[in-house]
Amino acid sequence: MTHLNSKEVDRKLSEAFDIAARLYRERGFQRRLGFGKRPALISVDLANAWTRPGNPFTCDQEKMDNEIIPAMQRLLEACRTHGHPVIHVTTAFEIVDENATFTDMGIWNAKIPARVLDLSKPELWAIDSRIAPRQGEYTLMKKRASAFHGTELAGILRANNIDTILVTGVTACCCVRQTICDGLADGFRPIAVREAIGDRIPGAVAWNLFDIDAKFGDVCSTDECVTYLEAVGRNA
Repeated sequence: MTHLNSKEVDRKLSEAFDIAARLYRERGFQRRLGFGKRPALISVDLANAWTRPGNPFTCDQEKMDNEIIPAMQRLLEACRTHGHPVIHVTTAFEIVDENATFTDMGIWNAKIPARVLDLSKPELWAIDSRIAPRQGEYTLMKKRASAFHGTELAGILRANNIDTILVTGVTACCCVRQTICDGLADGFRPIAVREAIGDRIPGAVAWNLFDIDAKFGDVCSTDECVTYLEAVGRNA
């Protein structure tokens, strides 16, 4: 689908959202969680298999290069300047033989080409060099959609007194969404950073951010999040 068609999809979705938003507001949805006192940045799957061309998991390259990566660079600068924790999340599997009697892919490979994310090929699951982790930042490897499912993430956040998670990455319809939903379930305030979230499918970002904002987290702009990171850093 061309970029022009993607814009048309977003326009039509925006019209539908105007109607849906009225219904949600009338029924008490779209409330605000607000920012807390101790944030962490959770970057989901902004690794080469998603951010660079030529892979089954590759996301919208125009948005990736012109919006997501620049937004991430701003967020990282704010976190690094003010001492906020950064957690880079990626996905890889050690046993990628589809005929193996045991595999860490589980049955997810029956739905998606999980075997491509081979642990022996770090060039695929490594975090994009434009936003590469620095010393003092944590890289977490997950096996399922949510960065919380079966990982140490919630424990690390609680041990560091984190109450707010700024979530970025891909994809809006899967790993980002599931991370936000599980983050809320585990008692954190999820903030979806609008310009720093992408997908492969036209319309997927707009729809999921609308739905997340109604029920699971606050959708905020990069500008709002950077201002918050700077302010809470000064206060600390």
